[in-house]
Amino acid sequence: MELLEVIYSKQAQGFLDERTTKERGRIIDAINKLPEGHVVKIKGTHGGYRLRIGKIRVIFEKYDCHIEVIKIDNRGDVYK
Repeated sequence: MELLEVIYSKQAQGFLDERTTKERGRIIDAINKLPEGHVVKIKGTHGGYRLRIGKIRVIFEKYDCHIEVIKIDNRGDVYK
């Protein structure tokens, strides 16, 4: 499996910076394993997907050569 480059938005990087080392590592590991994991296409979007990591949600778009992480937040806040 080919590893894709992951690009983080300013919001996503800020969310990761606020997490503990253990939690940050768990989130980054799950993102690096994409497309594996609990991934669902978001209805009403052209290319948006959601990755579930416990109570954390990662909103991302997948392109041919990279993955763009748009937003990372808690389950109740990520869609606002």
